[in-house]
Amino acid sequence: MSCSIASGSRDLALFSGSRNAIADDSNLAENSKYQAAKADQEINEARIAELEDKLARIEVIDVSKLSGDTIRFGATATLIDEDSGEKKVWQIVGEPEADANKGKISVTSPVARALIGKNKGDTVEVEAPGGAKTYKVRKVEWLKDDPLK
Repeated sequence: MSCSIASGSRDLALFSGSRNAIADDSNLAENSKYQAAKADQEINEARIAELEDKLARIEVIDVSKLSGDTIRFGATATLIDEDSGEKKVWQIVGEPEADANKGKISVTSPVARALIGKNKGDTVEVEAPGGAKTYKVRKVEWLKDDPLK
């Protein structure tokens, strides 16, 4: 996230410089370059404020210190699709880390919301955009690495 803030700050400086150079035009109300730079600056300032807010509220969770058979944030759950018998392995992570191709799902996703609080051996029904699915929780682990490795 700090890269985004640094990038946003750099962009803000560039836009400020552009705006000042363009401001030399005597009729600013009709200067479209000035208006565009001003609009871009407002967008960047809002994005910087958003990122600073996220950084202020961030909490790091050390998954290596978590344990148990109850699924919660950070857990890696092995599920069996009760219709097809297909095995799925999902780690529940924060939104920025989510990548379904790597077996990481957002804590806010329909699957994760259905899994939170469930235990090994439980049956879970998930209402997803593709329709309802029923899974059996085979295993709950607390992995440090990617679940698909």
